[in-house]
Amino acid sequence: MARTVTFNGAPLALTGKPVKVGRRAFDFKLISPDLKVVKLSDFSGKIKVINFFPSLDTPVCDLQVKEFNRKAAGLGPEVVVIGVSKDLPFAQARFCSANEIKNEVVLSDYRFSSFGLNYGFLIKELNLLARGTLIIDQSDCLRYIQVVSEITHSVNFGEVFDNLQKVLSAPLSIKKAWGACGCRK
Repeated sequence: MARTVTFNGAPLALTGKPVKVGRRAFDFKLISPDLKVVKLSDFSGKIKVINFFPSLDTPVCDLQVKEFNRKAAGLGPEVVVIGVSKDLPFAQARFCSANEIKNEVVLSDYRFSSFGLNYGFLIKELNLLARGTLIIDQSDCLRYIQVVSEITHSVNFGEVFDNLQKVLSAPLSIKKAWGACGCRK
């Protein structure tokens, strides 16, 4: 994974732990619209599609959340789509209400920056998240990572959902996932 992204061509440094496909997903503490702490373990047993972005107040982020919400409507109960930004939970709640975002859980990294730091997606100069998507399987193994190199560009939705289909059609067994992620029983 590149340790920089660009904003209108200007390079920006990503801080935090870089992540790799095949490794165990790191925990995080995010804030829900009702100001409760939400962790990765709250989605235990589900495939997690995590869509992260700088701010809902930009056209590309707006499109990204709406598109993931639209796609999430057609997914089964074994998949949860989670949107993460550093927007305040109040702004996220307002956006979700105004845009009928009901199929995606939108959470804030404003308080702890634990998602940004634990996954290496925090932009040092802006204290915002980069743009991209993760797929974490039921065993909490990272199966897919996409980080958009220019944050004014959109994620590649086709690539994300092609990879989600691969995870859905070929889930790792718990034993194999532990080995692939370097985890123990």
